[in-house]
Amino acid sequence: MTSRSDQAGANDDARLAVEAAIGDTRAFGVLMRRHKDAIYRFCRRYVGDADDAYDLTQQTFVSAWSALGRYDPNRAFTTWLRAIALNKCRDHGRRATVRRLIFGTRPSTEAALTEIASDAPSAETQAQDTQVLRALDRALSILPDALKTPLILTALDGLSTAEAAAVMGVSPKAVETRLYRARKVLGGQLAKALADR
Repeated sequence: MTSRSDQAGANDDARLAVEAAIGDTRAFGVLMRRHKDAIYRFCRRYVGDADDAYDLTQQTFVSAWSALGRYDPNRAFTTWLRAIALNKCRDHGRRATVRRLIFGTRPSTEAALTEIASDAPSAETQAQDTQVLRALDRALSILPDALKTPLILTALDGLSTAEAAAVMGVSPKAVETRLYRARKVLGGQLAKALADR
C-alpha cells in the first residue's frame, strides 16, 4: 500500500522523466539528486565495493538518460531505474568473472565497509564489528545473483515483494521463494565465516 506522498512523488518522477526525455536536463538533474543515494546503496550492496558502486551508479544514470525515450510514465520511475542498476551490476559481475578466468585475478573483497565514528566504544569492539561486517559483505557478494538480488531489494532497500518482483521481472511468489533460500544460504555462509576467524 502506497501513501499519498509516495504516489505524489512517483507522479512527480514520471513528469520529470517525461520532461527530461524531451531534453530538459534540469528535470533529469532533479531525478538524479533524488535517486542517486538509493541507487548507490543498491549497487554497493550488490557488488561489495564502494568504488565499483560509484562507477555503476554513474553508468546507471548515463544509461537512464539514453533510454528515457523508452520510459513508460505509467510505470514507477524508481522500478525502471533500479532495473537499469541491476543490469549494470550483473554486467559488472560477468566482466569480473571473465577477468578472473582469463587473468586469474581475485575480486576485491577488502573494500572499506564503514567509517568508524570517533566516539566508538573500543578498538577491540570496532575490530570485531568490522570483521562481522566484512564477513557479511563477502557472504552477500558471493551469493548467486538469483538469491542476492531479491535479498538486497527487500531486506536492504526496503522494497515490497511486489516491487522487487517488478524490478526483477519475476512473480512475487518467486521473490518469496528466493528470499527464503537466500537467507538460508547467507546464514550458513556467515556462520562458517565467523567460525573460521
